[in-house]
Amino acid sequence: MDIREILEKCDHTLLRVDCTSEEIRKLCDQAIKYNCASVCIPPCHIPGAKRYVGDKLTLCTVIGFPNGYMTSAAKAFEARDAIENGADEIDMVINVSMVKDGAWDAVEKDIRAVREATRGKLLKVIIECCLLTEEEKIRLCKIVSDCGCEYIKTSTGFSKGGATREDVALLRANVAPEVKVKAAGGISSLQDAEDFINLGAERLGTSRIVKLAMELEHAEGAPDEKY
Repeated sequence: MDIREILEKCDHTLLRVDCTSEEIRKLCDQAIKYNCASVCIPPCHIPGAKRYVGDKLTLCTVIGFPNGYMTSAAKAFEARDAIENGADEIDMVINVSMVKDGAWDAVEKDIRAVREATRGKLLKVIIECCLLTEEEKIRLCKIVSDCGCEYIKTSTGFSKGGATREDVALLRANVAPEVKVKAAGGISSLQDAEDFINLGAERLGTSRIVKLAMELEHAEGAPDEKY
C-alpha cells in the first residue's frame, strides 16, 4: 500500500498533556503537507488551531478524555463548546464504569447525549478495548450503531493497551455496515497501519506515520514531490 494512501486515513494526533501551541501549529503544517484526514488535538487548542488553519484542515478533538467517567451533561457541553470553537470531528470516550456495571441503558444514554450535541458533525466513539471483554465489545458495537454514530474507535492510547488486529477485525464484523472503525494507540509502523486498514479500519489515530513519511522524504534520493 502506498504511504500516501495510508496518510489520507490518518488523524495526525498530539494529545500529550504538556503540548504547546507551537507544537500544535507544527502538527497542522505537517497534516496539511502530507494530506492527512485531520489533526486530533486537545479541546483547549481548537480555537488557536482554527485561527491558524482556517478551512485548510479538518480539526478533530477529544471529549471526556481519556477516562470517560464524567457526567453525560458535561460531555455534551464539552462537545458543543468544541464545535463552537471550530472542531469538525469529535472523538468521545464511553463510560467504562457503566459498562462494567452492566448499565447498558445508561451507556447508550451517555453516547446519545453527545450524539445530540454533535449533530451535523462526525462522531467517533472510543470504547477502550483493552479494558473490555469480547462480549462487552460486541454489545458496544450494537449500541454505537443504534446511536447513529459515524465511527467506533478502539482506544484512547492512554490506557494499558492500544489497537490490536483482533479488535479491529471484531469491531468491523459487529458494527453496522455504515459505521466505520478507527484504530488508535500503538500504531508504530507502516506494516501496522496497512494491517489495520486491510482489516477494516477507515481511520488511524497516530503521529508515527507522518514521522515515517518525513524520514522517507529526507532519505537519500527520495524526491520531495513524492508527497
